[in-house]
Amino acid sequence: QVQLAESGGGLVQAGGSLRLSCADSGRTFSSYTMGWFRQAPGKEREFVARISSGGFSRYYADSVMGRFTISRDNTKNTMYLQMNSLKPEDTAVYYCAAQILGVSSRDSRNYHSWGQGTQVTVSS
Repeated sequence: QVQLAESGGGLVQAGGSLRLSCADSGRTFSSYTMGWFRQAPGKEREFVARISSGGFSRYYADSVMGRFTISRDNTKNTMYLQMNSLKPEDTAVYYCAAQILGVSSRDSRNYHSWGQGTQVTVSS
């Protein structure tokens, strides 16, 4: 199983950048498609991006396309989310999770081993 922990959140002005990390302390990180999700106050958790186990396929939500980049380093058991041109509407708690094997989905119900989340706040 994977054991995930996010880091890198913080407070940034609109137009700024942040890079989030998701580190796995387990031994099977490279087997999983990984995803980033976010949840703003009063809203449901929403898909942000996902990356295949080998890093060759990447998918993004329309709202972040062209501004966010997902990547991973399987030698370090770590996934990243580079966030540029941040907007106040990007403010949320960001979570990483592993996709259930054999499933291709943006639905959070098809993910497991959620991290504790990291807060991203974008001021206007």
